[in-house]
Amino acid sequence: MITIVDYGLGNIRAFINTYKQLGLPITVARNAQELKQASKIILPGVGAFDLAMTLFQQSGMREVADELVQEKDVPVLGICVGMQIMASSSDEGQLPGLNWIPGRVRKFNRAVLGASLPLPHMGWNNVSALDQHGLFNGLSHAASFYFLHSFYYECEDGAHVLAQSQYGQEFSCAVRRGSVHGVQFHPEKSHSAGTRLLKNFAEL
Repeated sequence: MITIVDYGLGNIRAFINTYKQLGLPITVARNAQELKQASKIILPGVGAFDLAMTLFQQSGMREVADELVQEKDVPVLGICVGMQIMASSSDEGQLPGLNWIPGRVRKFNRAVLGASLPLPHMGWNNVSALDQHGLFNGLSHAASFYFLHSFYYECEDGAHVLAQSQYGQEFSCAVRRGSVHGVQFHPEKSHSAGTRLLKNFAEL
């Protein structure tokens, strides 16, 4: 069963609607006991890194998530800040991340972006997958997804970068280590491409 982690951040309803349209079962976990039943996990998130880590810890689901992901290899998909908290740390905050995929979340450099590229990076942008991983099955090499962020994931090991995008510089917009996956863009707001990616995750 695909389980969406509801720790107070993220557009939970959009994911539920997408999977209902696909005819795929989905449930929501709001406590540790509900999360224990998950066979696949979606970890959404919006807002700031430290707030997300604090709310996730306070939800009581952090320890169960660590066990499922790191010990039992339950597939997980982090989205936006839900992806960023999978890192070891962030320029945005002081708290340590989950460290599921070692790396640091970096802020875009305004000096590199220049005046023509404002922060946050908001709107549609092309995503180029670097290999044929199943998360991008059936999607064009430069499929377009919706972004809203000022920070990006810098993997410690470049082999964990699954896809890249361009915003004044190349940046990793999808990461993967084993059963752990993350995307910086919002598939739940990305129309047919996003729906296909969420379907692909269900089929991993």
